Amino acid sequence: MNKDSDRVESIVSEKRVKIHTFEPSQRKIWTVVGKGQEHWIDPDNDFCSCLGFYFGTLNCKTTCYHLESAKLAKTKNQTEEIIFSDEEFSDFISGLISDL
Repeated sequence: MNKDSDRVESIVSEKRVKIHTFEPSQRKIWTVVGKGQEHWIDPDNDFCSCLGFYFGTLNCKTTCYHLESAKLAKTKNQTEEIIFSDEEFSDFISGLISDL
């Protein structure tokens, strides 16, 4: 196993892949909790807010370990779902953006 594979396994086993579901709209925002940071991801569109993803795409790398973690967690059904009300959506997005 390489370093990224170890990270992926650790993130998945520790349930650090989060799905934030807003009700009643059922909007979903995915995040992966890393070392001291939470990264917004969109696994369906292969996007992550981390710097590794940004600089990796500049060098033709197609993914980062956060996205790999999300895909594995989804496959293994090892995500953590957190339920919010739709009224909390704008505050959640504001907080997420301010952390970028």
